[in-house]
Amino acid sequence: MLAGVWFCYMAFGLSMASLAPLVREVESDLGLSHSAMGAVLGAWQFVYIFAAIPCGILLDRIGVRWGFAIGALIIGLSGIFRGFVEEYIHLLIAVALFGCGGPLISAGAPKVVSEHFEGKGRGLAMGIYITGPGIGAVAALLLTQPLILPWLEGDWRTLLQLWGGVSLVAGLFWLLVARENPETPDAIKNQITMFNIVEMLRIPAVRLILLMSVAVFAINHGIGNWLVEILQSFGAEASRASVLATIPVAIGILSALTLPRIAVGSRRFSVLILLFSCSVLASLTLLCEPAGIWLYLALIVEGIAAGSMMTVLLLTLVEVPGVGANRAGTAGGFFFSAAEFGGVGGPVLLGILFHAHGHFSSSLVILALLGVLLVASVFPLRRELLSKV
Repeated sequence: MLAGVWFCYMAFGLSMASLAPLVREVESDLGLSHSAMGAVLGAWQFVYIFAAIPCGILLDRIGVRWGFAIGALIIGLSGIFRGFVEEYIHLLIAVALFGCGGPLISAGAPKVVSEHFEGKGRGLAMGIYITGPGIGAVAALLLTQPLILPWLEGDWRTLLQLWGGVSLVAGLFWLLVARENPETPDAIKNQITMFNIVEMLRIPAVRLILLMSVAVFAINHGIGNWLVEILQSFGAEASRASVLATIPVAIGILSALTLPRIAVGSRRFSVLILLFSCSVLASLTLLCEPAGIWLYLALIVEGIAAGSMMTVLLLTLVEVPGVGANRAGTAGGFFFSAAEFGGVGGPVLLGILFHAHGHFSSSLVILALLGVLLVASVFPLRRELLSKV
């Protein structure tokens, strides 16, 4: 089951990053401007924000076995359709389609884990599957230009269809290994009503976690999208900046495999404070334009934070009294719908501030302040949840 989740999530990351190394080829072939290509690259995120909640509800109604498979199918079709596009609007629609299938994967994964794992095993399982999209994205970025595109004689259409085929294979593998929750989808369907959804949103801890998710995604996506440019602003060459930017990714994988496993019970709040504090420390250290060991320290603590903040926060959400495994899909849909506002807004805000001031100082101060707010948010969250025990 966990291998099936990881495979689908890896295909998610592969498709998500598939266009990034092909921008020049696609623009040249279709005659697109940078602004048009930017709209294409952001199309799926825009759709994702609005699709996440309906997809989460759908998961709770039909069960994860078929919900996850449908998500993989849609992602695969998105990749395949990209290979047939002839003009801008076709590519825009094909990429936007990914935003309809992606939430079924990202919201379905924690639901699978909440249904089939408990205790430390649940945290470890979340840590394992969350490495999937990162590894998929890295594979797309590292393999496209040096290896696969030359092998295909520059045929970017076939390459995108190849990545789409990986998603279809992942969906088929998932169907072969998946098992439904012992509670039947029909029984779950009867519990997922509009009244119950409203009741879930009335839980103070749920609302607080949704707000925290916006800040977490703003930090993760802001740093993740601009780190290479931040390092170059310190004087690093492009190639060295790219290599340095892989350090948080590698550390993040190790963080995801270790910290969620120990984030159980009341210890989870200490782990959240540690992660958010690491985020603050990373932003403040980068603000000082560090060099040598201090730069590596900033990148390491950033990787620790980025690798586990979302996972531990999502793990906390699905264990809130009143949510549970039966509503984990709906809760996950709300989580990612809210979080993507930060995922889109973070990088945009950093870009606007850099354009206005010509440096990243103000951007890093804002990211540090978001981290401080997250640390402060842990205390009312802890008080709210422990009062329910």
